Amino acid sequence: MSLRPESRRRSPGLPAPRGELSDDVLAALQRNEPSCLPPAQARQADPYGEDLQLALYVLYELHYQGFKGVGDDREWDPGLLALRQVLEQRFLAALRTDVPPHDDAEQALDALQLEPVGYDGSSVSHYLQREGELWQLREYAALRSLYHLKEADPHAWVIPRLHGRAKAAMVAIEFDEFGAGRSEEIHAGLFADLMADLGLETAYGHYLDAAPAQALATVNLMSLFGLHRAHRGALVGHFAAVEVTSPPGSRRLAAALRRTGAGPAAQRFYDEHVEADAVHEQVVRRDVVGGLLAAEPALESDVTFGLHATGFLEDRLGARLLESWRRGQSALRSPLAGAEGGAAGEVPQTAKEGARP
Repeated sequence: MSLRPESRRRSPGLPAPRGELSDDVLAALQRNEPSCLPPAQARQADPYGEDLQLALYVLYELHYQGFKGVGDDREWDPGLLALRQVLEQRFLAALRTDVPPHDDAEQALDALQLEPVGYDGSSVSHYLQREGELWQLREYAALRSLYHLKEADPHAWVIPRLHGRAKAAMVAIEFDEFGAGRSEEIHAGLFADLMADLGLETAYGHYLDAAPAQALATVNLMSLFGLHRAHRGALVGHFAAVEVTSPPGSRRLAAALRRTGAGPAAQRFYDEHVEADAVHEQVVRRDVVGGLLAAEPALESDVTFGLHATGFLEDRLGARLLESWRRGQSALRSPLAGAEGGAAGEVPQTAKEGARP
């Protein structure tokens, strides 16, 4: 039985707005009234910008943990759902423009398994393994907590939309993600342990205000695919991208944590993913993707879209992180407080000065 505090025991507070869209959504939730922003304004918003991505993130969170002081019934508020649809269409349209079409899922999966011959400077996990500092690993963990503290939940939405071989394999993998029947082994809980070892706050949603749009977009993509049956193929593609790329990336991150002196719980999260996802990688490729396409071959282009959209957004986030870190600056909207971890977690003064609004 796990004795760790439950990170999702309470709903988080609402974040600060980042523009007209998110301000309207947050005001509607606080007033318990429908959103009143004209859809035309939402259609003109930057699809990858802070305002739209935060508004979309907040609307999606109503399907997860919700927010303190916001009624559970707002999850299905018709006005909020109508606005969310406009934001989703804007986000999806941009992705379909920026992600070239691919139809061969086998080829796309093969490409994911090819490790680069040399380090080209664009990989966050390579950077952290080779030269990353502890404060950068703490920032990385804070950003990733927006997903990892609900790890596997967005992917679970696809289970009722699968059948046969794909469904059985998906459930088997998700069973592992949720601890294989042992609450102390739930991966979201293991990540909370990692955060505690790094001196970070483990409460669900705590770092939302600090996370830039690039980080929000990676989580929003999962929610968008998961909440729509029409995107079941894309969600399977996203899931495959995560599982196939996880073992080598996790191995590098575990090495980075050892090199910088992080605690054993921090290292264990990534060590667990090296072992578990090496098995998952084969199952997801052969049975989840293979089973889905055997049953619904018309979804192959959706699967490849999910694969490549995942990589596109991860690359955008990686560029944001590396650009800031190489200047010695924080990649967060507001740097982590020195009190969160004491001396081990202190951020250099240049990082404090370089924080973006």
